[in-house]
Parts: sequence; structure tokens; C-alpha cells
Amino acid sequence: MSAAAAPTVSEPSVAGRLPALDALRAIGAVAVVGHHVGFQTAVTMNTTWGGWLARLDVGVAIFFVLSGFLLFRPWALSAATGRPRPRTGRYLWRRALRILPAYWLAVVVCLVVLPQNRPASAGDWIRHLTFTQIYQPGELRYGLSQTWSLATEVVFYLILPLVAVAAVGRSWRPVRTIVIVSAGALLTAGWLTLMGFGLLNSALHTMWLPSYGAWFSAGMALAAAHVALRTGTAPAALRVLDDLASAPVACWGAAVGLMAIATTPVAGPRDLEGPTAAEFGVKLALYLAIAALILIPVAFGGPSRVKEIFGSTSARWLGTVSYGLFLWHPLVIELIYLLDDRPLFTGGLLNTFALTMAFGLVYAAVSYYGVERPLQLLGTQRRRRPRVGPGQAGGPSVEAAPVSPAVVAGTPVPTAGA
Repeated sequence: MSAAAAPTVSEPSVAGRLPALDALRAIGAVAVVGHHVGFQTAVTMNTTWGGWLARLDVGVAIFFVLSGFLLFRPWALSAATGRPRPRTGRYLWRRALRILPAYWLAVVVCLVVLPQNRPASAGDWIRHLTFTQIYQPGELRYGLSQTWSLATEVVFYLILPLVAVAAVGRSWRPVRTIVIVSAGALLTAGWLTLMGFGLLNSALHTMWLPSYGAWFSAGMALAAAHVALRTGTAPAALRVLDDLASAPVACWGAAVGLMAIATTPVAGPRDLEGPTAAEFGVKLALYLAIAALILIPVAFGGPSRVKEIFGSTSARWLGTVSYGLFLWHPLVIELIYLLDDRPLFTGGLLNTFALTMAFGLVYAAVSYYGVERPLQLLGTQRRRRPRVGPGQAGGPSVEAAPVSPAVVAGTPVPTAGA
């Protein structure tokens, strides 16, 4: 359908942020914490219900689908409303400001502080600082095992502008856009086929982007559908997403049911043994459906009690610091075991989880308010400073005294990122 159709809602509503989605990042981060604590305490392997903890790595699927949704949406929105496309340079700069400072700090602390990582080689430093630790087997260091997913996501960040321009084209046709971005599922299917023939290593290549093309493309397809629905350019078939959003209990109940299936051996082993290609494919499909069912009631439909809860101040704060929780909680787990002199695969689940969450949130808050937010604000201010020459309006005169580069003027501009 053409973008010529009249929007059904006001332009500010179409272009505005979706604050309720911030809380989904917190859900993903807490799930990943539970997954790692369950493994560290061996509960995932030793109890009949440990499969639920083992499958809490579904939080990664929530991250990837949400990233596809949030990051592709501006390109879809620009095509649907006739606005200029997002500038690639600005997009990459904002991604760098959002991801790199806290990540680099975590790498430095983990490689320096944890005795298991000492002495860190030059290769360790280079690989982890450049997100290339996933391209050789056995290169993830202690406290940094979770960064495999961040390394994968960074590749998606880099290719997104090219994919987005190809997907939206020169005129807004939401069905065409959804079909194009859904090609990521074909990429994953082909990757699984190569894995099934033994041409790829299940311990290594399951961390690379092609394994998760379907997750990112699902988020992008949902973003295109969301923009189409909000701008009145959607075909009738897409209204099912708004209908589903009106039944959040049904969506989340279905997600729990799929999670129960994922806890069985059909989705692969619970330990570090690599899955078969078929098991990995089942796990990918189940996690994708779970992530979509969690996202739809929060992103689609009209105002609801669910969106009020997810958009509350406390929920959004947890979403704001969730990146730090994701980055720092493995270090916290390692420190708990070091300071308490615990052997691996011992310790109580509940008290370890409580300690990890408590200190993980402290680290996350310090990281956000001490490193992430100040550098984001500073970087945004400097990039937005007008470039004017001597004697021009707003610029210094030729006779004006030089200003110290340490002086930064302007009002802080809030930033948002997935």
C-alpha cells in the first residue's frame, strides 16, 4: 500500500518514542542473569525444573528482536511519513556512544582484576576491545562470556543502514519492506543447513550473526508493521498484531507454553555440549516466537494498563541501567565465588541470584551515571555544535579570544538506545 494514505493518528504519536519498550530490556537482562546464576550453581543440570533456568538465555532473543524493532523503525518511519532518512554517520555515532564506553570499561576491569584472566595477552586485549572474540574458539575470558551476543549485535549495527535503505526503497510499501527484511530468516536457514552438513562448528558458528538473522529480521518486520499500522498504510492482515496486543495474558501465556517446550531436550542440551543443527534450529524458532509474543502487547495496540506499568518510572529506570546489568553481572558472579572461596557449581541459587542482582544493579547504576550518560551527553553536544566560521552569525569574531576546548556549553540532550 502506498504511503499516500492518510495517517490515522497525529504525527507526534507516530514519530514519538515508545517508552514502555524500555522495560523489555530489563526483562531480557534479568533473564540472562538468572541463566548465568543457574549455570554457576549447577541448578540447570541437577534439578528437574532447572531447564527453566537453562532456557532463560531467551533474554538474548528479546534483546535481538527489540534491537531490530527499535533501530529499523526510524528508517521505516521516514519512508512512511516522507521525512529524510536517518543519517548513517549520526546513527553510528549514537550507537558507539551507547555501547563502547561502558563495554571498554568492563573489558579493562575484567582483564585486569580477575586473576583467572591474568596475564592477559595482547590478543586478548585486541579481540575483546574490537568485538572479535567470537571468531576463534575459546577466546571468551572470565567475566566476559556474555559479550559474545554484543559482538554479534555490533555486526547488525554496522550492516543495518545498508539493509534498511534496500528494504524501504524509494516509496513506502510496507508489505514489500516486510518481505525484504524477512530474508534474514533465509540466512539463518541456510546457516543451519551448513551446520547440519557438518561444514560449520556448532560450538563456534552458533555465535555468529547468520545464526540470529531471523531474530533481527523479525524485529525489523514488526517495526515495519507497527509504522504501517500507526500511519494508516497497513493492509488489513496486519491488524492482527493490534488484536493480539489487546490480549496480553493470552500472548504471555502462549510464551510460557513455548518456554515449557524449550525446556525439553528438543531444544538441545542444558550444559556446554553443543546442540545439533536440528536442536539449535528448534531453539531459535521457539525463542523467536517467545520474544515476539512478549513484545507485541507492549508495542502494538492502543493505550493500556500493560503499557502504563511498563512505562512507569521504576520500570523505565531498570531498562535504562539494563545494559550495565548485562555487562557487569558476570564479573559480580566471579567476585562472589572468589571472595567466598566457593568451588564452581556450588552455592545456593536464591542467595547467589539476590547478591548478583543487588551488586549488579549498583555496578550498572555507577556505570550509567558515571560513564555512559556523561559521555553520551558530551558526545551529542559536540556533534550538534554548529560549524560556523569567523565573523559569521553565532561564530567568534576574528578578534575574539580563543575559548578553551574544556569549556562545553549547551543544554544536555537526552539520548536513547537499544
